[in-house]
Amino acid sequence: MTNRCAFRTLLLASCASITLPAFAQTTEPPATAQTPPTQDPTTASEDGPDIVITGQTTRNRPLISASADITLANRADIDRKAPRSTADMLELVPGIFVEGTAGAISNNYSVRGLQGGGQRFVQLQEDGMPILYGGGGADFFFDQDLTIDRLEAVKGGSSGVLTVNGAGATINFVSKLPNFNRTEAIARVTAYNYGLKRGDFYYSQPIAENLAFNVGGYIQSSPGVRDNPFDYAGWRLKGALEYRFDGGGFIRLSGKGGNVENAYYADQPYRFTSGKPGGIPSLNTQFGNVGGDAFNNIAVPVSTFAHPSGFRDFRYRDGVKTKTAQVRLDIEKPLGDSINLFAHSRYLKYSYDFNGLFPGSGTGNAGLTSAVNYLTPNPATSPIIDLLRAGFAAFPTTQRFGIKNLRTGVVLGSNQTTELNALNGNGFLQRTTLNHDYVDGKDFGLNAGGTWEYDADDFKNSLTAGVMYYNVKRSQDQSATASVVNDVRTNSDIYDIVGLDASNNIVGTLSDNGLVSYGDWGAGIRERKDSTVSLYANDELAIGDLRIDGGIRWERDTATAFDGQTAAVNQDVQPGVVGVVRNVGSTFNGVYAPTNLDRTGADGKLTQSKASYTVGANYQFTANFAIYARYANGFQTNNIDPITTIELYEAGVRYQYGRLFNGSATVFRTNFRNQNYNFADPVNPTVQSNINADLRTIGVEIDVNVRPIDWFSVNLQGVFQDPKLQNLQINGANQDGFEGNRPERTPATLFTISPAIQLPGGLGEVYGRYKHIGKIYADAGNGVALPSYGVTSVGVTYNLSDNIQLNLNADNIFNVIGLTEGNPRQGQTQAITDGYFYARGIVGATYGGSVTFRF
Repeated sequence: MTNRCAFRTLLLASCASITLPAFAQTTEPPATAQTPPTQDPTTASEDGPDIVITGQTTRNRPLISASADITLANRADIDRKAPRSTADMLELVPGIFVEGTAGAISNNYSVRGLQGGGQRFVQLQEDGMPILYGGGGADFFFDQDLTIDRLEAVKGGSSGVLTVNGAGATINFVSKLPNFNRTEAIARVTAYNYGLKRGDFYYSQPIAENLAFNVGGYIQSSPGVRDNPFDYAGWRLKGALEYRFDGGGFIRLSGKGGNVENAYYADQPYRFTSGKPGGIPSLNTQFGNVGGDAFNNIAVPVSTFAHPSGFRDFRYRDGVKTKTAQVRLDIEKPLGDSINLFAHSRYLKYSYDFNGLFPGSGTGNAGLTSAVNYLTPNPATSPIIDLLRAGFAAFPTTQRFGIKNLRTGVVLGSNQTTELNALNGNGFLQRTTLNHDYVDGKDFGLNAGGTWEYDADDFKNSLTAGVMYYNVKRSQDQSATASVVNDVRTNSDIYDIVGLDASNNIVGTLSDNGLVSYGDWGAGIRERKDSTVSLYANDELAIGDLRIDGGIRWERDTATAFDGQTAAVNQDVQPGVVGVVRNVGSTFNGVYAPTNLDRTGADGKLTQSKASYTVGANYQFTANFAIYARYANGFQTNNIDPITTIELYEAGVRYQYGRLFNGSATVFRTNFRNQNYNFADPVNPTVQSNINADLRTIGVEIDVNVRPIDWFSVNLQGVFQDPKLQNLQINGANQDGFEGNRPERTPATLFTISPAIQLPGGLGEVYGRYKHIGKIYADAGNGVALPSYGVTSVGVTYNLSDNIQLNLNADNIFNVIGLTEGNPRQGQTQAITDGYFYARGIVGATYGGSVTFRF
């Protein structure tokens, strides 16, 4: 039975950042050591209610009476989706647009018309607390496993009040609770055709009458979904020990840790033919990947103040390595029948070491051209003209230039046009940026408060109030960002640029083991801190069939920002470094200074405060029909940068008719005020340009489940919206030509159709899924349109026995080409050059499955 019968009675027991006590998770009286609940409170029976702990603060409130837009996906829905990343799970939430093409991590997601390419206004939580205070980057440090029981989401509404930095949406991943009734064990083995091998486990057991524990996690290895000579390994482990107080409530100590490597994919070249995207010979659209052996380990010259040796290694072999260590304490205690106190805290220590390739960065489409153009010293056509000029100066006997393959040693001169034009079957070279980004951080969070409930005949009221405190620090080292010249094929080769004499003998090497530039994206060393306090209250009032909700949160953030300073004169490369580039480029001088002195002052601190508020109402005409409306005004903190705001209006209707039909339709308007972000200047990538704009979106969202017969159901989820840019400025200058354009990387249409057929005798089900992504623009200037596409997936779940289940699934079975992103480092007025462009694409058909054992 799928969760899309979503309008069965739901107990909306908590809020987006609050986990209420055990009695709020069950329809039974408060659980005590003498009278434990008869059912695991993380599950629901076939005929009983689905239990939801995200979105509101009143117990025993059916979803049909809610004035918030709530989505539930249970464990069966998650398994049916067969997610290979956290981004895949977010696609279960209508209205969330996911650019899930980066691999398992570092994917982009946005909500209700906000431009793509970020993770703003969307807060990912684990058990009611943000994975990271700022929200962005949370998918580095969380992925689902068997310890996760379900996903719950609320869009707009109370989200901006009941959590931090989640005014657009809160997606809460709810863990399984320790089992106080029996021993529970689950094991799962998973494999996919692209090389993923993974083992999951979960175990829970009561220790004493009121003490229980659970533990779970996974170990895996995978080369990633695109072709790759390397295999990336990883593990995560999570556990909890819970004690239940006599008279209700609990104290739970939990922890998790992990060390996971993942592949990362940025843009790669594509070609438009007759208005349709296609590949380039030797670089397959569906599984091609320029990364490989040549990028295994590259020593990049850098400032000795950043790294004393004067070198920093780029290691594609390591991919993106993330480490997590978290401890958490949750306490909840009822005081009588109407008052409940709670305190939830967690401390996360984390880091990631990011080694990612960015083809086309900085040079954009201009860097994707023939090898002949690269080697011909023509300022209009050669992407390395400055290097060639320096080569003439350094090696005066040079007659022409050539390339030397660092793997084979083969040299080709610019006069060998036939061989150059046949290079890899396409004749192209490109510039690829090596982005080595290391982040180390800590994130402490505390949420404490209480709930008071009053019930008198037709009058009911629930008031929750509390305080949140977050203290976070993030240090970043993105030094030694450099670029190489490589060919355009899977597992590409890197080339040295060499000076040749008349006989094509090498007279000098212009590059450094393929490196043609250093410090491309600046010194890249910085430190950010936030110390923030929020006071909040949320009240929910019911008078007969009318329910009125209101909430407010006031937050004060004291932020600190320091950036590593750039030396007036770039530091020379270390002795022994070859090539004509004799300095490391943008050079860290060993000094940190406050960022934006005009805002922060000499101590680098800036204190900002703002209030978020919301009001909503629901009127239930019958037990099966209700309407609701909601207004919310929320915000996103941005360290010392200005706070950005979001204003949401929505009105919806909910209707259910037995098992035949459950559905909702929501009309919304979203106003994103003063959206501000930086992008690399395509002419000089070390210079950051600034965009400031308003975004307005009007749309409708639907979620409908139809079950005409017991063994067949179909679900339709979708959003149809009209997002527009307003008042856009670049570096403070008005850009009238952008007025009314579609925000970059934002579709107007998103919908998913999911049919399911139940097999007889409880043997399992056969299911399918069709996902449609509408056309998006790669740039705010709407110069490059990436076509719409649809992806079809199928699967089957088969119960081999009462304790063994087989799940087989296949994704993108028709091998559709689907593109996201474009080239975000090419600027805001992009174009397709000679039919070629950069984008990030979905992968082709993949298939695999899992076997799950329950004990």
